Amino acid sequence: MTIPFAITILFIVTLIAANVPFLTDRVFLVLKADNNKSFWLRFTEWFLLYIIVMAIAIGLETKIHGAAYAKVWEFWNFSQNWEFYSITLCLFMVFALPGFIYHYDLKKHLK
Repeated sequence: MTIPFAITILFIVTLIAANVPFLTDRVFLVLKADNNKSFWLRFTEWFLLYIIVMAIAIGLETKIHGAAYAKVWEFWNFSQNWEFYSITLCLFMVFALPGFIYHYDLKKHLK
């Protein structure tokens, strides 16, 4: 797997995962929720999808770079510091903006 291909796949998966909680009333696209999911359920789903995307990113990084980043899987010895995770969380928020705006602002105007 080449690096540009892995980055493209990760970008597409991140963009989709960040917007899924706001575009559907199903929880993780599987469980049928009530007529309208609450904001906190959407936020929890969004945050769990962030964790899943980060696990995919760590897996791709390990696959591409091999043993150099093997310690990333140890819970007590992360290769990235807190700054990295706060920046990726903020980027995940930016990626979720289209779905958030659609659900909370545009949906009622388009009906």
